[in-house]
Amino acid sequence: MNDDASRTQSWKVTLPCTRAEAEALDGDIAAFALMDRPPVLMTSETVEDENLWQLDAYFEGKPSPAAIKLLKSLIPSAAGTKPLVEALPDEDWVTMSQQGLEAVTAGRFHVRNLATDAELPGHVNLLIEAGRAFGTGQHETTAGCLAMLDRMRRVGMHCRNVADIGTGTGLLAFAALHLWPRAHAIASDIDPVAVEISADNARSNAIRLGDGPGRLALVTAAGADHAAIVGRAPYDLLIANILAGPLIELAPSLCALVEDGGTIVLAGLLNEQADAVIAAYRAQGMRLAERSNRGDWPTLRLRKRPSIGWKRPRRINAAARGEAPGYGSI
Repeated sequence: MNDDASRTQSWKVTLPCTRAEAEALDGDIAAFALMDRPPVLMTSETVEDENLWQLDAYFEGKPSPAAIKLLKSLIPSAAGTKPLVEALPDEDWVTMSQQGLEAVTAGRFHVRNLATDAELPGHVNLLIEAGRAFGTGQHETTAGCLAMLDRMRRVGMHCRNVADIGTGTGLLAFAALHLWPRAHAIASDIDPVAVEISADNARSNAIRLGDGPGRLALVTAAGADHAAIVGRAPYDLLIANILAGPLIELAPSLCALVEDGGTIVLAGLLNEQADAVIAAYRAQGMRLAERSNRGDWPTLRLRKRPSIGWKRPRRINAAARGEAPGYGSI
C-alpha cells in the first residue's frame, strides 16, 4: 500500500448486528483472506442499547456489490437491512480504523498500538502504532509468529543470522532481535512505504539499524530478490509472513537461502492451504517441525534437512511479471 492510496477515497460500510455476532467477528475472517485489500472490521455498542451493536467495515476503494454481499453474510440479523455505504474524507483510514485496537500479548511479547497504552510488566513491550502499513500484531498470523519465535527461544534455539521477508512494520524482525540480541538481521518488503515505516518503528523501539551484530538492515525487495539478502546468506532463521501463493512460488529461493539444519517460519496461509505450502517446502528439502493454529491461520516451523546444500537462489524475473503483489507482510 502506498501513502497516497492510504489517504484517498476510502469507504465505510455500516451494518447493525447483535452482540453475539460482534463477538463472533473477533479475530481474522477467512472469507476475506483472498482479497488483495481486505476490509478492516470494527464492532461497537450503540449508545441506545447495550445489546445492539454495529459493524463498521473500512475498505480501501469503493466496495464491490460482491464484497458487501459477503459482509452481510457474516451478519444474519441484518439480512433485510440496507447497509450504509459512505465515502470517507481524505484521511489515513488505516490509522482511523485501528485506533480502537487492543494491545496483543503473544508469548513474552506485548504489542501496543498506541503510545498511551500501558506496558505489561514482565514482557517485552513493543510499540507498533496504527499507521500506513499492516503488521501491528493484531492479525492472527503475526501473533502466531510471535508465539512461535518465543517457543523457539524457550526450548534453547540460538539464531545468529535472521531474515524477515515481507516484514510489513518490522515487528517480527524486532522480536527476533530481542530473542537473539547478537544476531545479524535483515528485513525486506516489496512496498517502500513499509520499509520506511519499519525504520520509524525501529527507532521507536530502540532497534539499531545497519549492519553488524544486534542491528537490523532494511531493504525494498520482491521476495528474496536483493543483493543484500543473497549476500548475507545462508541464514539459520528465515521468517516469511505473506500469503500462500507467494510462499509456494518463493519456496525454491527462500529454501536456498537457509543453511543445513536452519529454520523457516511461515505464516499468512489458511488451514486449507497448509498442505500445499508444506509440500512445496518439502520438495526443497525442508521438513515440518511444528505447526500451531490460531483460528483459521496456521504458523509453520520447518527445518532444512542436511542432505540439501545451500545454493544461490533463483532471481525473480520482476521485469517480465511486474511488481509481485502479496510479497509484503499480512
